[in-house]
Amino acid sequence: MHSPAVTRTVLRLLAGIIWTVVGLVLCAMAVYWLVNIHNHWFELLAAGIIAGVVVYRFGFLRLVQKNKARIHAQTETKDKICLFAFQSWRSYIIIIVMMALGAFLRHLPISREYLVPVYLTIGIGLFLASLHYYSSPQ
Repeated sequence: MHSPAVTRTVLRLLAGIIWTVVGLVLCAMAVYWLVNIHNHWFELLAAGIIAGVVVYRFGFLRLVQKNKARIHAQTETKDKICLFAFQSWRSYIIIIVMMALGAFLRHLPISREYLVPVYLTIGIGLFLASLHYYSSPQ
């Protein structure tokens, strides 16, 4: 059985789209919750935006650069590589843990007010980092 193989361009585009969509969904959830918060909503929004930029710059940007370098290195010897190779297998484990943590937090009996900055932070970080997948190689 062969793995689904795609070109470097398709792989980077797919990675960018996935990161963009997930980032926007997380931000949309946070904004939906934020609309129902009447006290200190501005502080929650500002904290999420500032933290999101920091997470983008010092976390997700480095991960995107590593992913782009891996894609580039793998496609130097082959025309096509596995569809799932846009990130390392360890990153898939981290994604599963983060999704489980997000679901767990949403189902706790705590105010969404505490989740707004967390979701904005991750959402903004992912969205901003996703833009680098659409730029030129490396």
